[in-house]
Order: sequence, then C-alpha cells, then structure tokens
Amino acid sequence: MNEKNVNKTVVLIAGPTASGKSALALALAEQFGGMIVNADSMQVYRDLRIITARPSPEDEARVPHHLYGHVDAAENYSVGRYVGDLAEALTKARHHGLMPILVGGTGLYFKVLTRGLAAVPPISPDIRSKVRAQLDAEGPAALHAELGRRDPAMAARLKPADRTRIARALEVIEATGRSLADWHREDMAPVLDDMHAARIFLAPEREELHRRIDARLEEMLTNGAVEEVRALAVRGLDPNLPVMKAHGVPWLIRHLKGEMSLADAAREAKRDTRRYTKRQFTWFRHQLGDWPRIAPEAALDELMRMLA
Repeated sequence: MNEKNVNKTVVLIAGPTASGKSALALALAEQFGGMIVNADSMQVYRDLRIITARPSPEDEARVPHHLYGHVDAAENYSVGRYVGDLAEALTKARHHGLMPILVGGTGLYFKVLTRGLAAVPPISPDIRSKVRAQLDAEGPAALHAELGRRDPAMAARLKPADRTRIARALEVIEATGRSLADWHREDMAPVLDDMHAARIFLAPEREELHRRIDARLEEMLTNGAVEEVRALAVRGLDPNLPVMKAHGVPWLIRHLKGEMSLADAAREAKRDTRRYTKRQFTWFRHQLGDWPRIAPEAALDELMRMLA
C-alpha cells in the first residue's frame, strides 16, 4: 500500500447486523496494515462480548482493535463521547502509520462523524435518573406537557409518545438551562470527510441475512451467551440503560427469570434482530443514501479497488 493511502485514507464499513462487517475489516486490515475501530454502540460495553458479537480475543490479537469493550455496562455511553474517543483512536492510528478501518452498524455514529454533531455537554447521571424516573411514573404525555412549558420549541418538534426524545430534551433543559434546539445550532464540525474515504454499506440478500442472524444467535448460545447475560443481570442495573436493551438480552433475562424457555427466548431474539436489520437498511437509505451498497462477497475486491 502506498504512503498516501496509509496516512490519509480512512475506510468506513457499515451494514446491518450479521452482514460480515467484522470479517471484512479483519481481512482488509491484514492486507493493508490497518487498525480496526469500532462503530457499533453495543460493542463498546465490556460486559457483553458474546451477545454483541464483538471480535474474539484471537481476532483482536491479529491486528490492532480500538473502542471495543472499553465502557462499563452501568454507563450510558453517548455519541458525543464516542466522537471524542474516535478522534484519539485516529490520532493513534496515524502515529503508528496504520490505516483506520471503522466498522459497525450504528448509523448515527457514521453520520455524526461525517456530518457533525450538536455540541450538547454531558448530562449528569443524577439528572438523567431523575427524568427517567419521572418518565416511568408519569408517562410520556405528562413529560411532553412539561416540556411544552419549559421548552416550547422542542415540544413542538416531538410527538407526545416519543419517550426517548422527550426525556432527552428535558434532560438538556434541566442540565443546561438551554433548549436542545439552541445546542443544535452550535454544531461540532465533522471528524471525517466521507467523500475522501473508502466507504461501503454491506447489503446481503434478505434470506441470506436472516440465515446468518439465526446461525449466529445459535452460535452465541453455544459459546456462553446465557452465562454472559446472567452475569449482567446479577448486577441489578437500571433496565433503561442501553446495554440492557442489546439484542437478545431482554429475552435471555426473561428466560433466566423462568418466564420463558430458552428456545422461545432465542426465537424472539432472532425475530427482533431481523426487524432491526430492516430498520438499519431504511435508516442508511434515508440518512446516508450516497454510500455504495455492496454485496458481502464482492466487498473486499471493491474496497481494494477503491484503495488502489
């Protein structure tokens, strides 16, 4: 690989869950001397290696990996923190002459990296807990009414049943005294220019993707996913934390509580994952529709052509 590509090219590999992104990134990193950087919001949590399909220790030993399993499950990892962590990883990659290869299925990460992010400061856990408790006790309609009194601009943008965004808007007004709409006008500049990056979205055929999802879940169960989720459940964490909503986790917790069989939990986890991949396709089509869609079997050759 020439010096220009090593020092300047960033590879962005997105795609739905179970589309083969990690294997592609590993092959590319070994071919071109790369550093694999996580762009999946669940793979940041150290408590869940198996159920989130993080790279294995063996794969991590083959090439440098960053931003995998570096966050405790009790934390609510934000996209703003991810942007800061990524900037450090990119600096490290370039210092060592490695090509950064960003890989994951979290579309929002790719969007804020290439399009920018509103500069909202971190929200304290106390304020977040207070708002979430109020949401659970009173429901989203009541909080939407409160938001209408405190932040009419944001309330007008949100539907009364939009629990997540209503809570977020209230957290921001509570923590900063300013509307989230105001913060959105003070965007942080993009970290990457995706027009000068090698970027692809893996797009397997639906039937093949569903087969991969089912096979991977069965492999996870064989390799200790139930025990992993059991260890997480024992911690008694807030069920609203992101890690508690990772694909398969809620169903396996119900199984561990004796509420359903393992077979039923597996079936529901597979169904949820298939539905999620459909949303991933839709999100990328609407938000990052100019990214090339490539079949997994053709992706390595296509990226090598881009990097030539």
